[in-house]
Amino acid sequence: MRCVWGCLLLLAGLATGPRARAQTPGLDPNAPNQPGLASPPLPPRAAPEPAPAQRRALAHPRVLQIDAETADRAIVRRYKLPATVPDSLTALREVRELVLALQADAYLTASADEMRWRRDTVRVRLYVGEAFSWAYLRNGNLGDGLMTRAGYREKLFRQTPFRPDDWARLQERILTEAENQGFPFATVGLDSLQLSGHAIAGRVVLKRGPAVVFDSLQIVGNTKTKKRFLTKYLQIFPEQPFSQQRVAAAAQLLRQLPYLRLRAEPEVRFARGRARVYLLLEDRPSNQFDAIVGILPNANASQTSVQFTGDVTINLRNIKGGGKQLGLQWRKTDALSQLLDAQYVHPNFFGTPLEVSGTFNLYNQTNSFLTVRPRLQITYPTVRAGRVSFFAEQRSSQLTYDSITYANLRQLPEEIDSKYTSYGLGYAWTSLDDLFFPHRGYLLNGQAAVGTKAITQNAQIPTEFYSGVPLHTTQTSFALRAERYFPVKRAGVLLVRLRNEGLLNPRLFTNDLLRLGGLNSLRGFNENQFYTSSFALATAEFRQFIGADSYVFLFADQAYLRHDAADEKFSDQPTGLGAGLSFRTGAGLFQFVYSVGQSNYIGQKFALNASKIHFGLTSRF
Repeated sequence: MRCVWGCLLLLAGLATGPRARAQTPGLDPNAPNQPGLASPPLPPRAAPEPAPAQRRALAHPRVLQIDAETADRAIVRRYKLPATVPDSLTALREVRELVLALQADAYLTASADEMRWRRDTVRVRLYVGEAFSWAYLRNGNLGDGLMTRAGYREKLFRQTPFRPDDWARLQERILTEAENQGFPFATVGLDSLQLSGHAIAGRVVLKRGPAVVFDSLQIVGNTKTKKRFLTKYLQIFPEQPFSQQRVAAAAQLLRQLPYLRLRAEPEVRFARGRARVYLLLEDRPSNQFDAIVGILPNANASQTSVQFTGDVTINLRNIKGGGKQLGLQWRKTDALSQLLDAQYVHPNFFGTPLEVSGTFNLYNQTNSFLTVRPRLQITYPTVRAGRVSFFAEQRSSQLTYDSITYANLRQLPEEIDSKYTSYGLGYAWTSLDDLFFPHRGYLLNGQAAVGTKAITQNAQIPTEFYSGVPLHTTQTSFALRAERYFPVKRAGVLLVRLRNEGLLNPRLFTNDLLRLGGLNSLRGFNENQFYTSSFALATAEFRQFIGADSYVFLFADQAYLRHDAADEKFSDQPTGLGAGLSFRTGAGLFQFVYSVGQSNYIGQKFALNASKIHFGLTSRF
């Protein structure tokens, strides 16, 4: 009789399809379609409370004993029920969890029939019953494509244990596919249900409900961002089938834009087969103007004065409300070096979700070499998978020696005339809670490229100097950056960062190498002080916020680098330590950084006369 009643309850629950979402036999005993669960009886009522001098403890350990059929004892032992429990409430909880676990593992009629309470023992009479299984589960009125995308495989539901969670997950996946194809009010259930012994058979039936299409985007708030741009960026177009996935993705995509602040989650209103999406947005200052001055010891040991470096950045975002960006940066890294970077970003290229960007980099080492590096990149932004990019880049380097230097050459110089054309893939993913002042989250950025490096013979260098030098070689480059932000107590943030870059080529020259050192990489050293073929840089930085965008910080940078050029090979482990502060002023964000560094290769120690000071002002408008 127990098995019959349990099966009847199960059939009643399964035959009743979900109303708005999947309502499946789960683990909630209050659900109307939950298989029968005999609730364990409560412990006997405690005797009247004795006098305070004779008061006994209300909680004391009890031995938990399970009485089950001989054939079922091996099954019960798999669940590793504790032999003793600290009190009666824990005993009830353990027995209840055991019954629910049995039901979740296909023993749908399992129940705790009786609990006998004694002073130091709880004896439970447990009924396990037979395990139910699928005879088969067939496709009713769903298309094969929808069932396949939902993860349905016939072998998974043929002669396999009937686990309510498996059926619930299949329902959820089917409903997710339906609501992403324009049917947000679909319901799913079982039809033609049959029970043979302990084998269950049936068909999956989907009631799609009314079809719904997108109506339009409605922007609420004070923003100059155009609705046309957001429509293309979010890929929510009028008259297209409604997709809950696109609505859910809109919030995360909007948080990746530095010039917008999402004040609330997107809201959807349905009426007459149409869905209108409301976005509560406001502009945030994102256009940037930076001016940073660095005070460093003079690189010439014979001079005791200091040298000044400079960094000027202009970055315009969301030009005319269309999401376009334009950036320009000039840096004077030392007395002989200058660097220029320019960038333009054009989102939604020709109405597609693709983002096209172009960058230009120029590095001039006076009386040594000039390197120019243009790059074209196409990016596809996604929500869950991050940003995937394809790029093509050309790096051209030319010597700028004077005539006296050329005349004094006795061998091939440390630098070389070369051209490197490469093609690569990039990937970026972030979950930061704020792009400018993050308190928690991850950031991952990586790229890899391969191409051909061609060495050009300089007319002013004797031809015999190039003897034995391969003029055409394959060169590979890679870069990785990973960051994690940890909130610490009320207003502290711990930043952990790892950077790794490298070049792989049979013969590298100085102007081929990567550059490391300075405020934006390895602090405590001059800008671009190290020329390296590969490096790994680990950073730990603690920030104590004293305002929304003001904080003091301590940091430690530890690097390992290799220099594998044709003329010289070495490795080093430089370290940078320092502190600083950043706070809001009427003119912008002021930042001050003091750092010292130690390196065995260049002979620099932790010392006040080798310290570096950077201060600057960042203005956002």
